[in-house]
Amino acid sequence: MYLQANVNRIIFDTTTIKIEEGRAEIGMNVTDKFHHKGGAMHGTVYFKMLDDSAYFAANSLATDYFLLTSSFSINLLRPVVSGEIKAVGTIRSKTKNLFIAESTLYDSKGREVAFGTGNFMKSRVELNSEIGYE
Repeated sequence: MYLQANVNRIIFDTTTIKIEEGRAEIGMNVTDKFHHKGGAMHGTVYFKMLDDSAYFAANSLATDYFLLTSSFSINLLRPVVSGEIKAVGTIRSKTKNLFIAESTLYDSKGREVAFGTGNFMKSRVELNSEIGYE
């Protein structure tokens, strides 16, 4: 489902994803196509990587309905110019309809470059093969 999303096929052509119960890891290679005019990776990429890895950590526990991000807070710690980045999302808390997950983004040297926490709620869209759910 993640790799088939239009935004990921168009923008993030080098993305990888690994999902386990309560955990998701997403990786991609940073090139200058992701840079802002200051010469480093744009904040939208930090957000997307953090949100997506936290989302799929939560989604690994919600097998009935599609989740929606209801809020997400990020903290940027250092710039990234190039190399492989990896976002690791894990579950912090869950109830019947609300999942709270956190994510940390690492650069190619294993340094923490950003972190975030998000709330994810169940939608009315059922997870099934029609939307790419496996």
